[in-house]
Amino acid sequence: VRLSRSCSKSAAAVKALESINWLNPTWDLFILIFFVVASLIYGISLGRDRIIVILVSIYMSLAIVNYIPFVSEFSANISVNDAFALRVTVFLGVFILLFFFLSHSALMRTLGHGATQGRLWQVMIFSFLHVGLLISVTLSFFPSDLADVLTPFTRALFLSDIARAAWVLLPVIAMAILGSGKEDRDYNRFS
Repeated sequence: VRLSRSCSKSAAAVKALESINWLNPTWDLFILIFFVVASLIYGISLGRDRIIVILVSIYMSLAIVNYIPFVSEFSANISVNDAFALRVTVFLGVFILLFFFLSHSALMRTLGHGATQGRLWQVMIFSFLHVGLLISVTLSFFPSDLADVLTPFTRALFLSDIARAAWVLLPVIAMAILGSGKEDRDYNRFS
């Protein structure tokens, strides 16, 4: 029975891969490929401490974009697509600035500033969560008519109320559970 279930799951995965038109890819495919590649390569190259700084920068940028008065007032005076572009641009600009300043601040020194890259499994978890959060936040700025072009799977994974809440909460829970990495720094110091 287990063998037949695994064969049917494999057949479903193969069928899903065969159904992709690689010559005419959709936005969903780009989003999912970005999610996988960024989670793996980008996260490993940064290390746990920098990813945590990125997560903090994402949260701060989201708060600024959602609550800064001029963005919402200016957005009311322009078209829907321009408002989307403005919000994404302001979010990414604030995110980059905050990451630059926070990576050279006491926050980075508190986390260890290069003392350790973190354990691989921790880096992968934080990387997965930070890329998912970044995609979810960026897609949340999409106007509803633009978001409708995404497949139901992508909308459920990144845009549903439950998914957005999960992408916001899971990194905080992971930071609380996995701690500051002090154990890794102590281990590296004594080994």
